[in-house]
Amino acid sequence: MQRAAQLFCTPLPGSRERARRAPRGNARESRIEIGGTSIVRYVWGDPLHQPYVLFAHGWSSHGARILPWVEPLGRAGYAVVAFDQAGHGDSGGRQSTLPDFTNVLLEVGRRHGAAAAVIGHSLGGAAAALALAGGLQAERAILVAPAADPVDATHRFAGVVGLAGYLCQRMFEMFEARMGIRFDDQQAHRQAPWIGRPGLIVHDLEDREVPWAEGERWARHWPDSRLLSTRGLGHNRILDDPAVIAAGMRFLQGQDIGERVVSSPNLPFGLA
Repeated sequence: MQRAAQLFCTPLPGSRERARRAPRGNARESRIEIGGTSIVRYVWGDPLHQPYVLFAHGWSSHGARILPWVEPLGRAGYAVVAFDQAGHGDSGGRQSTLPDFTNVLLEVGRRHGAAAAVIGHSLGGAAAALALAGGLQAERAILVAPAADPVDATHRFAGVVGLAGYLCQRMFEMFEARMGIRFDDQQAHRQAPWIGRPGLIVHDLEDREVPWAEGERWARHWPDSRLLSTRGLGHNRILDDPAVIAAGMRFLQGQDIGERVVSSPNLPFGLA
């Protein structure tokens, strides 16, 4: 069980090297200390004098994944701030968790002040939503292929590594005791109702890493949000897709993008 718990918190092998080889455009890089860990930060534009967009990357990824958005955001007058989470890219540390992702994002946002928007991909999408529910200051949010259910994700991981059900439960309990959180409290339907600002959730129907139903769940329980579904982009290419970026830019300008998902006790989900 201890070995499985370590694997669960450790980014995939080779992800750091891929991050270091990734293009970063004309980003200015610096380091900040958060919780005793050196975090690498990337800045495009001037967030002191421009409205800025804060980006949260996904598991085994890196901050420069936002690069395809930087030019369109710059043309629209936005600066961009991104960073490598602990254990990722050029940042320090070896492991991380969803609560760690959320806390680091909250601290980066606190240091830069209120953002015009936060964009989160995959686990970074979950962290962005949890951070918003926990006080992150951002006027709007775009979640791309966001994870919604850490409980289910842990069970999927246990299935992949062959961890028995009772050991998975013990791993749950160990993590909860260590981090002082309950996994159930981190689920989308617990957190989304507390996010009081506009959100756009973008998710691909053929996503094999984070099921489309998880993005739909965020949209269903987030009162001021809409869901844009794509097909054929999968989990990673969706973040780079020009049509998705264009839709995100229209959303930032205040346009209604996607469909509003609604639910009630006698209607599990539907479209308004």
